[in-house]
Amino acid sequence: MARKPKTIIGWEEWCELPDLGLPAIKAKIDTGAKTSAIHAFDIETFTEDGNKFVRFKIHPIQGSRRIKRECVAPLIDQRTITSSNGEREKRYVILTPIIMGSLRIKAELTLTSRHKMRFRMLLGREALRKAKLVVDPSKTFLLGKTKSPETLY
Repeated sequence: MARKPKTIIGWEEWCELPDLGLPAIKAKIDTGAKTSAIHAFDIETFTEDGNKFVRFKIHPIQGSRRIKRECVAPLIDQRTITSSNGEREKRYVILTPIIMGSLRIKAELTLTSRHKMRFRMLLGREALRKAKLVVDPSKTFLLGKTKSPETLY
């Protein structure tokens, strides 16, 4: 039986998160991170019809606070995550579709403040493994470039 060839991606890629209303967000591909993460602030949980949700705000454009979006997603978990600097933080977890070029995957994202970080989103190895993605660290935007992402908002 022939195996499906793996998709090669660069160390940074443009993503769309349609269920969150985010048409373009630049993600750093981080094979050192188990779980993917997205920048979030003003995070609050709520229950509707017996289901748990999380509402949060995001500045989706790297290096800019001019554009702000409010997102709502079903809450699937809350986990303690150890960051790259060794700090432990309890984070909410959502599951959402991510589109990169013609590729569509579903990935868990933890919500955390990344305002001091260069990238608003990290795509971790669990998402990479599920989607059977291979990273070429010498390349960027192999799945397509997004010019002027601000115009999409």
